[in-house]
Amino acid sequence: MKLALIGNGVMGQLVATRARHAGHEIGTVLGSAAAVCGIEELANQLRGHDAAIDFSVSGAVLKNVKACAHAGVPLVEGTTAWQAQESQVRQIILEHHGALVYGANFSVGVNIFYRLVAHAAALFASVPDYAPFIEEAHHARKRDAPSGTALSLVALLKEHSERDIPIASTRAGYIPGTHRVGFDSPPDQITLTHTARSREGFAAGALLAASWIVGRNGVYEFSQVIDDFVASNK
Repeated sequence: MKLALIGNGVMGQLVATRARHAGHEIGTVLGSAAAVCGIEELANQLRGHDAAIDFSVSGAVLKNVKACAHAGVPLVEGTTAWQAQESQVRQIILEHHGALVYGANFSVGVNIFYRLVAHAAALFASVPDYAPFIEEAHHARKRDAPSGTALSLVALLKEHSERDIPIASTRAGYIPGTHRVGFDSPPDQITLTHTARSREGFAAGALLAASWIVGRNGVYEFSQVIDDFVASNK
């Protein structure tokens, strides 16, 4: 694939390295200078790419979606904390017959973790006195708290529980990302934990999504990519 990368931070550089190692071509990298570009100028730089991967900042998401839609380039949106604009994003993609994959977390492991948590929540729904809770920790530079992943976990738990679900968030040091879901009762506690050892998993998932979205139209959540991937490998 010929890829355009939006954002040249830690994640953008990691995606670039992993993409080249996998044999993909990096056609363009849009760093901080893209912030001053107009939508058509960005679209002109994006045209001719098979897909774009965005790990920039939440404030730039709407502009990047518009530019990709105008350029006819499918977009993998790895940035978080933009969900207040989701309806606008969907409308832009619809109007331009574009394609977008988004997700709170592009780690394949985390998306399997979601399925484990959903199954556990369903089991505990039939047992009284087990109260769910979430603890998450990330590096000090992560802006949003709680994380998008933690909010996705809350949504999964809420499908099976009417309880308030507390979230404890930590931002410190260089933690790639840890999420812990617990079910606590007077006699015992059961926990499920996903710990990221590095950001490699996020880059791998973004590249998987980029390969998957080529040739499609519409807006998809990354879990749909995983569902398709799991079904095709049974």
